[in-house]
Amino acid sequence: MQTESAALMPIPGHIDPVPVPRQTVAREDGRVDLVGLSKAELREALLAAGMDAKQAKLRAKQIWHWIYNRGATEFTAMTDIAKAQHPWLVERFVVGRPEVIEAQVSTDGTRKWLLRGPDGQDYEMVFIPDADRGTLCVSSQVGCTLNCRFCHTGTMRLVRNLTAQEIVGQVMLARDALGEWPSQPEGRMLTNIVMMGMGEPLYNFDNVRDALHVVMDGDGLALSKRRITLSTSGVVPMMARAGQEIGVNLAVSLHAVTKEIRDEIVPINRKYGIEELLQACADYPGANNARRITFEYVMLKDKNDLDEHAHELVRLIRKYKLPAKVNLIPFNPWPGAPYDTSTPERVRRFSDIIFEAGISAPVRTPRGRDIDAACGQLKTAAEKKSRAELDRLAEEKLAALG
Repeated sequence: MQTESAALMPIPGHIDPVPVPRQTVAREDGRVDLVGLSKAELREALLAAGMDAKQAKLRAKQIWHWIYNRGATEFTAMTDIAKAQHPWLVERFVVGRPEVIEAQVSTDGTRKWLLRGPDGQDYEMVFIPDADRGTLCVSSQVGCTLNCRFCHTGTMRLVRNLTAQEIVGQVMLARDALGEWPSQPEGRMLTNIVMMGMGEPLYNFDNVRDALHVVMDGDGLALSKRRITLSTSGVVPMMARAGQEIGVNLAVSLHAVTKEIRDEIVPINRKYGIEELLQACADYPGANNARRITFEYVMLKDKNDLDEHAHELVRLIRKYKLPAKVNLIPFNPWPGAPYDTSTPERVRRFSDIIFEAGISAPVRTPRGRDIDAACGQLKTAAEKKSRAELDRLAEEKLAALG
C-alpha cells in the first residue's frame, strides 16, 4: 500500500508509476498471502482473522521462522504449531510463490525465470552464479517508465509496481530452486541481491523498502545490507530516503558524462541533470571507501566511449569527491536497438584511463546473453514491437518529461 508521501512524490510525467495508488489484486480464494509481510503485519493479519492477541504473538513468531528459515509453504509442515490449528490457518492464509511461466538456463549457468502475477502481468528475475558469489537480479516493476534508449526493458510501457510480496517472492523462489533451505549464513549460493531487474526501484519506493527490510531481517533470510545493491537511473529526490530508510549499497545508471548524450540515452537526465545527480551521490548516507557508489556505464560505440568521455568521468568523480567505482558494461544488442557495441579494444582503453586515475573500472562479463538475461535485455516475450512503435513510445515518454 502506498503512503501519502509516495503518492505525492515528484514525477517525470503522466506515464510515471506513482500519480495514483493502484489497487492490489486479491486472491480469488480470499486467502491472505503471508510472504512479504513484516513481523508486525503478520501478527496483525492473525489478529484480524480472529486469533487472540497472546496466541497471535507466539504464532507470528513461529510462522515467520518456518517461512524464512525453513522455506515452508504448507502450514501442515509447521510441526511446532498444534495440528488442530492447521485447518484454521489453511482456510485463511497461504505462503505463496510467484507463478513460474518459463525457466531458462544459459550455457554459462545463468538462470532466468518468467513470472506471472495474480492479474496476469509478467515480470522476470535472473540468477547469476560466480565462483565466489551468486547474485539475484530482482525486478521492482512490470515494465518501465524511463525509456533508457539502450535498454530493451525500457521499450516496454509501465504496467504497475510490484508488491512487496512479489519482490520478496522472487528471493524465496530462487532459494527454492537452489535448494537453500533451511536458511543459513554460510555456504549459500545466493549471496547477493541487486535491484537491477525490470523497472526503476525508486519509483516503487515503499514496496522496495518494505521488501528489503524482510529480506534483511536477521531472524529470517538475514541477507546483509552490504550484500544488497539498489540501482537507480537518477531519481534524485528519493536517493537520500533510500540511504536513510533502506541503507543498502547504491548503484547509479550513469552511462554518459555530458548533458547532450545523457539526455538522449537516459532521458530522466532532462529532469534531474548530471550535476544534481552527482551531488545526491555525494550526499548519499553511508557512502565511503568501504561502501563505494557504483556507476554503471554501458559502452555504446562512438556514442559515449571516447577517451574524452573517460577523462570527463574521472574529472566528475574527483570534483564531487565520490567514493566510487565504475562498472563498464558491453552493450547487449537486441532487435531494433539504435546502438552498436563498443569494440573490445575501445572498452579496454576506456577502462585503462579510469584505472590510471586510481578509480576501479572493471569490465563486466556479459552473462546469459543466449537467453536474453544480460544487462538491459530483460523484457517479457509477449512484448514485441516494431521499430516505428519503439520510436513512438520513446517520443511519448520524452514528452512526459516536459
